[in-house]
Amino acid sequence: MSRLRAVGLFVLLASLWGLSFPAISVGLASLDPLLFAAIRYDIAAVLLLVFSMLTLDTHRWIPRTRNDVGAVASGGLFLVAGNSLLFVAQQTIPSGVAAILYSLIPLLTTGFAVVVLHERLSAVQLLGIAVGLLGVAIVARPDPNALLAADVVAKGLVVVAAASVALGGVLVQRFGPTLADAGTTGWAMLSGALVLHGASLVTGEGLPAAVPSEEVLFAVSYLGVLATALAFLVYFTLLGDYGPLQTNLVSYLVPVVATVAGAALLGEAVTAATLVGFAVIFLGFLLVQFRSIRAYARGEPTSG
Repeated sequence: MSRLRAVGLFVLLASLWGLSFPAISVGLASLDPLLFAAIRYDIAAVLLLVFSMLTLDTHRWIPRTRNDVGAVASGGLFLVAGNSLLFVAQQTIPSGVAAILYSLIPLLTTGFAVVVLHERLSAVQLLGIAVGLLGVAIVARPDPNALLAADVVAKGLVVVAAASVALGGVLVQRFGPTLADAGTTGWAMLSGALVLHGASLVTGEGLPAAVPSEEVLFAVSYLGVLATALAFLVYFTLLGDYGPLQTNLVSYLVPVVATVAGAALLGEAVTAATLVGFAVIFLGFLLVQFRSIRAYARGEPTSG
């Protein structure tokens, strides 16, 4: 892949994912959060599975082994259904703040890899995780006298959503499915969407009383088609060519896009403390990935 094409795909992915946060805020004006998330993944699942059917051999997109089913189930439960907490949280907090807290995923993935994959962390990596959590505290700024305030709870839900996505990614890796990435992701999104539809019914959510506005319909379409189905195909392309270290750096451009878009399109404000917290989270990522970054700088193979 040429450098120009790689940069273009990197910017495209950051933009697609970054704009998804204000799109969620727009859609929540008419749709209940769990139903909204379910519809997003309904659309993406259909598109990814049709793509897989047209481009892959049958054994590469239809689950056949126990590991395939385990990867799909864990992906559906944690990567997809758990991510719905982000939708719940964005009813209360700005999209830029949500995106910044969501950028914890690479750090949390490293932590879960220790438990699930029995990887070892160095003292520098442990420091990096601690620094990342400090960044979360700076962004959340909980008031000891109001720990259950709506915005504090919402920020906590974003962190839980990020942890769920991180755990889901590690579990999928642990199962080692024989399916192609697009097939695994498509089935995981379909299974997760079914869980979300069930949760939506149980919690009493319903369809909006009136036909949603054009802005809401556009937001739903954007999330399902571009920010999910297309974005994951771009992500897999970059991951295959550049590995997790460089590809995961997109997680730290996404909040920039989300914050700028939230301010420009929705009039959202982001405080200086929130920006400082983001910088601290990014510092934590650099510490966690210190060895991989050093190896990459020396032209040595990296493990991601």
